[in-house]
Amino acid sequence: MATVELTEDNFNEVVSAPGTVLVDFWASWCGPCRMFAPVYESASEQHDEITFGTVDTEAQTALAQAFGISSIPTLMAVRDGVVVYSQPGALPATELEKLIGKVQELDMDEVRASIAAQQA
Repeated sequence: MATVELTEDNFNEVVSAPGTVLVDFWASWCGPCRMFAPVYESASEQHDEITFGTVDTEAQTALAQAFGISSIPTLMAVRDGVVVYSQPGALPATELEKLIGKVQELDMDEVRASIAAQQA
């Protein structure tokens, strides 16, 4: 599956859908972003069950600000509408695969219970 360009218009619809969504916050002037792009694209071709989205932080400043993106690239993982990972830095292919595996293995009932307990 090719990556999906995320904008203010489609972001909530895409990330709130059931399943896993990875979001790459990037900018064209960012060297590490350009190095990470082919790794991310390759992973998107290997994982049809995951939605891979990109947010151009220059064009979508409101989205970048809403998520407190201060360093790019930043990779965010959303599972069943819940942000389960968000860290800056370009990952090598092996680390991206490990992250995908960990996100897919999460017990979302446990994650939701943990979030509820923290908010109580």
